[in-house]
Amino acid sequence: MSCCGEPKDANPPQNRALPQHTGGTIVNQPGYTPGLEKPQYFQQPSISPPPAIHANAFSVNGQQQQIIQQQQTGWGGSPSPPPMNDFAQMNGASTNTAVNGTYNGASFNVNNGFSASNAPLMRPGSAHNRNMSISTPPLPNSQSIVPAPDEGKMSISIDFGTTFSGVAFGSSRIAGGKVQQILQWPGSFETFRKIPTCLLYDEFGRVLAWGLEAKNTGQLPGVTRCEWFKLFLEPQALRDEGAIDPRLPAIPAGKKPLDLIVDFLSCLWEYAKDQITREIGAVADLNTADVWLTVPAAWDAKGCDIMREAAITAGLVQSSHAGDTNWRERLRIITEPEAAAVHCAQLNDLHHLKPSQNFIVCDAGGGTVDLAVYKIIGQMANLEIAEMCARSGANCGSLFLDFRFRELVKTLLADHPTHLDSPSLAYFMHSFSETEKLSYTGVQDDENMFHFTCFNVDDPHDPSVGLINGELSIPGILLRREVFDPVVNEVLQLIEDQIARVDQPIHALLLVGGFAGSEYLKQRVQEQFSNRIRVIARPPDADTATLRGAASYGLARRPLVSSVIAPRSYLMKVKLPAEQEDWLKRPAYIRNNDAGVPICENRLQYLVSKGAILRKGQRLTTKFCKFSQTVQGK
Repeated sequence: MSCCGEPKDANPPQNRALPQHTGGTIVNQPGYTPGLEKPQYFQQPSISPPPAIHANAFSVNGQQQQIIQQQQTGWGGSPSPPPMNDFAQMNGASTNTAVNGTYNGASFNVNNGFSASNAPLMRPGSAHNRNMSISTPPLPNSQSIVPAPDEGKMSISIDFGTTFSGVAFGSSRIAGGKVQQILQWPGSFETFRKIPTCLLYDEFGRVLAWGLEAKNTGQLPGVTRCEWFKLFLEPQALRDEGAIDPRLPAIPAGKKPLDLIVDFLSCLWEYAKDQITREIGAVADLNTADVWLTVPAAWDAKGCDIMREAAITAGLVQSSHAGDTNWRERLRIITEPEAAAVHCAQLNDLHHLKPSQNFIVCDAGGGTVDLAVYKIIGQMANLEIAEMCARSGANCGSLFLDFRFRELVKTLLADHPTHLDSPSLAYFMHSFSETEKLSYTGVQDDENMFHFTCFNVDDPHDPSVGLINGELSIPGILLRREVFDPVVNEVLQLIEDQIARVDQPIHALLLVGGFAGSEYLKQRVQEQFSNRIRVIARPPDADTATLRGAASYGLARRPLVSSVIAPRSYLMKVKLPAEQEDWLKRPAYIRNNDAGVPICENRLQYLVSKGAILRKGQRLTTKFCKFSQTVQGK
């Protein structure tokens, strides 16, 4: 049975090799780093204008390695905000504009680096195989040329958030090319811009409900509710299982975090296809649609690869006809701040930015806060933006307010365990999330008392800890000190660090994401940055800026973002003739080859340098020399 209760084909789609992402070019290189190859010792890249369409190639044949950027399709469209509602205000990178390829069976992406390639997973039903695993065959060394985009092609965006998720879509032939959102969801007759990223499993690991239905279902015996599982793909958690936040809910027995992501995306996608078809009719060609999936800017290659595999396993893209060998390329990965920037850049009535001015996007979601700085180039009528410095992000979204509030309640009621069982804690957290988290204003509320009704009234009275007449009363100053300030201060420091990376003035700071709805966060941002940044604004549809921007990204069919900045350096270990520095620092790695030439086997050479400007549609070429085994073999 499928997650929505309908039978699903038991035969999964055939595993195929992953596509490579598109590439860019290096315009600048940083200085020498001790232990690394000096930039002046290796050949500078040669840049040539791109042809109309490029194929990615990243091959190592002993003599030459080439990285070719595939020309991107554009974006655009003029989004119109959907109807407002009071739900889903708390919303949960990697961009595909990077130098990509393979080397020794590993995938290379300039935003995320080298990583072992993962074969696609088998697409499960509602209950996955307990022994499901990811195999790691090497990626192909070349990629087929992608045909030019068809006019009227459907563009669908999915904002898979830590706490809330949504779907938007559009086509030049539908609604005048404007982005539309799915607002009707299972479990309610009301309209919601986003739904909770939540799953409900039975004791056998089968999906009972998802989204609103899963969130609104009370505690039941033998039933497990799963939330916040996107955080299992956070880079530190992927590198070290011991670094997984212990406050995250337990995964059901026999499940892995990847299984939960696949389950949720499967349910979301199956419903989205039905809903889009219902809204616009049979003209929706969903089998050939481009699907844009947003990821946090701080994710590394492994997290993005796992997210891509989960999306493919969930069926977000499939082969539409016989001979459709490029079907995986219809799944596009875009970082959340880049998508939000595309949306915000179109709101010129909001921030009145002009060409050559810079703006910073702070995408504060449920799990992560991502930042990026962009410059407006060209004319506003033909909008184009360029990234000014490497993106940044951290796990300090609104969810961590919930975590800290729960710990505060546990501390206050340590001597009243009757209020600390799962239903009682869930009731306290629900009250905090739905009422106080967004409306709290900080110092002005220090003298106020915040009242939270107790779920269990068997132990209703202890004024010493705030239990009065069946309510838990918490002073505002305690909420500020223990719950809000630690998280908000981390967001402010992220913004400070991002501004410090740019040696140019910032003309606007735009707050987007669900956490941007916090009055206290906006107040603290204005207090700290208003004397340096002329415009600090929060768009009226801030919680869906990433979702709508990703859909606009696919609709415009022209490059709105002309360049990005490499967030880190990428290097290759090479063998080069030993120099004096090698004899001093790396003598153990020096060997004489068969021709009698001393060779250092542990030299590192830059492929991409941190901070390099990567322009889309250009070519980077780096030459490598082959050392012969014998003098006669030269």
